[in-house]
Amino acid sequence: MKLIRTEIKNNVLDTMVRILDENRAELLEANKKDLDLFNKDDQALYERLIVDDKKIDEMIAAVKKVRSQEDPVGKEISHQDLPNGLNVTNRTAPFGTIMIIYESRPDVTIEAAVLAFKANNTILLKGGKEALHSNTVLVDFWHRALKENELSTDYIQLLNMNREETQAFLKNPGQKLDLIVPRGGERLIAFVKEHAKCAVLVSGRGNNFLYVDEQADWEMSMKVILNAKTAKISACNALDKILINSDLDGYQQKMVDLANILKSNGVSLLVDEEAKKVLTEEPLIQDPSVWKEEFLAMKCCIGTVSKTDDAIDTINKHSGGHSATIMTKNKDTAQRFMEQVDCAAVYQNASTRFTDGGQMGVGAELAISTDKLHHRGPLGLNELVTNKYYVFGEGQVRE
Repeated sequence: MKLIRTEIKNNVLDTMVRILDENRAELLEANKKDLDLFNKDDQALYERLIVDDKKIDEMIAAVKKVRSQEDPVGKEISHQDLPNGLNVTNRTAPFGTIMIIYESRPDVTIEAAVLAFKANNTILLKGGKEALHSNTVLVDFWHRALKENELSTDYIQLLNMNREETQAFLKNPGQKLDLIVPRGGERLIAFVKEHAKCAVLVSGRGNNFLYVDEQADWEMSMKVILNAKTAKISACNALDKILINSDLDGYQQKMVDLANILKSNGVSLLVDEEAKKVLTEEPLIQDPSVWKEEFLAMKCCIGTVSKTDDAIDTINKHSGGHSATIMTKNKDTAQRFMEQVDCAAVYQNASTRFTDGGQMGVGAELAISTDKLHHRGPLGLNELVTNKYYVFGEGQVRE
């Protein structure tokens, strides 16, 4: 990869901010075409598709934030002067070419591209057909910014392919791919893993859990549950499963109160056998596989456990490895829960909705990784680099 000077990269981002701001009407018109063609039956996908002036402001803010961040390329990770005279330095380096596959969200076209470009990578954007008009305009904006700064438009490319064409491309890309990030459900992830010939970093699946411990503040718990479940159902950090400790003081009445407040906010419920003994009118979970399902809807499961270890086991068995919360005043219980739950982000007394690059201080994110290599959690600017060893010698040969 030819390394671009930080100054030039930042100039491109300055140009992109101006182009986004000056051409709002063009983007809004393109997005309206996408919205008019969309089947509104999938409410979560429809919500992700919408672009308005507030969303454009957020796109501009994301570009400005990345522009303000330190260039992640060429940073020294370690340095050693070996006894044999070799000078060994490990530095950060670009991945090369990253492909991201995502649905609906035009803002990903901005965030993914700005992060990849600032980290000196080429990015291939495979957006969903439902956002084609919006994505086409946004990539055209990127190309205008690159051209204005005398750079090749190859750094940011939009791929317009159907499923069969995508499969063929993954098998034989025609150019070197270094990393693929599928942002979506399990079918998409399985599809990419089956056909890709390079590293795949899994992202996007939520199915997040919240456990109410016997020593929880109940009023706080209700507030956090409502936010995590109802604030944005289309987000991968939304809450889907609630586990209640049966030793919670006033357990039965609190279960009834929880069910009532969720239903009054438009959330439909499914309950396990223990919860059904209290919530007799709610439908029983018939298929155990529902515990592994990400809903992306105003729908929630309520289950009962008798101890924290059971909650930990349930979460580790069924969650998507994204986010999990414990509501408790007991710091030791919280510590044990957070250490033993196998998720990218674990919380005490806070909503899972904070699993987001901007909210966690990372800035713009390419995705939320639920993989463990090479990074787990928000993939921000500093996570879009790999490393390279620079070894300087004076004729040394190995004995």
